[in-house]
Amino acid sequence: MSKSLIFGFLASLCILCDHASAAGAKRPNILIIVGDDMGYADVGFHGCKDIPTPNLDALAAAGVRFTSGYVSGPYCSPTRAGLLTGRYQQRFGHEFNSGGAGGGLPLTETTLPDRLKAAGYKTGMVGKWHLGAKPEQHPQKRGFEEFFGFLGGAHSYFESSGILRGTEPANEKEYLTDAFGREAVAFIEKHQGQPWFLYLAFNAVHTPMHADDARLKKFASITDKTRRTYAAMMLAMDEAIGAVRKKLAETGQERNTLVTFISDNGGPTMPGVTVNGSVNKPLRGSKRTTLEGGVRVPFVVSWPGKVKPGVFAPPAIQLDLTATALAAAGLEVKPDWKLDGVNLLPFLAGEKSGAPHDALFWRFGEQTAIRAGDFKLVRYDTNADTLTGGRNQGATAAKLYNLRDDLGETRDLAASLPDKVKELQAQWDRWNTRNIAPGTTEGDPATPGKKQKRKKAKTGK
Repeated sequence: MSKSLIFGFLASLCILCDHASAAGAKRPNILIIVGDDMGYADVGFHGCKDIPTPNLDALAAAGVRFTSGYVSGPYCSPTRAGLLTGRYQQRFGHEFNSGGAGGGLPLTETTLPDRLKAAGYKTGMVGKWHLGAKPEQHPQKRGFEEFFGFLGGAHSYFESSGILRGTEPANEKEYLTDAFGREAVAFIEKHQGQPWFLYLAFNAVHTPMHADDARLKKFASITDKTRRTYAAMMLAMDEAIGAVRKKLAETGQERNTLVTFISDNGGPTMPGVTVNGSVNKPLRGSKRTTLEGGVRVPFVVSWPGKVKPGVFAPPAIQLDLTATALAAAGLEVKPDWKLDGVNLLPFLAGEKSGAPHDALFWRFGEQTAIRAGDFKLVRYDTNADTLTGGRNQGATAAKLYNLRDDLGETRDLAASLPDKVKELQAQWDRWNTRNIAPGTTEGDPATPGKKQKRKKAKTGK
């Protein structure tokens, strides 16, 4: 073989190698971490002083911290449904914890792990599911190849009953948050060398308030028992996240892993919810309200070498993490997927400026909200004002806040800016035309022999 042919062959081989490397670079690992019922103020990167969160703080320092990061609802199951589909959960009737027709995440919805698995990713879930307990709703029927966790909305941190590995009882002996960290580390080690997606969904710091003695002793200076237990539970989750990040580094996967972190909703701080000792300051409101304290959460995206560390101020929502993960995996989003989320990577890379969304929307029964720019029009749970116990107290009249000047939502501008109220209400009404009634599922039979018609929900006027 002549030298020219040899050189040509080697050049072609190099080109093929470059293409292979480029293809590999487009298929990073994807790790989505979710905390449960966390207070907005309860992480160091938001100024927390009495609970150390060094591993979460390190993740935030290594990535982008979103100062206006939201979830699409103030309750556990609906926001998880939105996260795993990339769609507002009101589009498919999963407005409350009971989910759509038949309970749980409707089978009509395609999930993020469904899409990533089809693209060649190994898919795993560790933690709290809360999207249906029927056999056909099991995580391994919804795109996850591996599952370790529980199917409901809450679980003891010490009892093994209900903890599954796949579909079989796991007979778990370890403190549950530690067990979730251990399983996540094992998944990362097992699948190194191939693209993987891991959904690490903690139940910490959701009730019941269970902490181990060793961690409780570290917070002996906190006199309030509930807050002391909450702090110990937060520490356990932070340490589990630290173990996961350490394993990524040890196995050389850190720079090829997109990591995101959110809480599923705000901390429960008012009557009508199971209070866990969380703090949402400087926000007003709680889990189960459409005030900032119910839907604005700690929100971090990290991808070393791809996402420059910093702060992102424009509003973003957990639905965007789905679109971002798909983009990172090199998947083209098709129009018929009807995603509501936006790929954040161009914004984080400086390729796009401005805000990912013109507006963000919420509907939770009679409670509604829209944020457009700095303005937020909101109808929220009357419990947030009256502090009376009980549930289903109804919602307030529409109130308008300028979050730039009034993050605590204390000064109602509705009377002085009626045109802005009308403008935002009209935007919300247009968004709501694409939603269906809670507890229904578009295209699914409502009763045998009858097809469920799309139901338009109340406008909240």
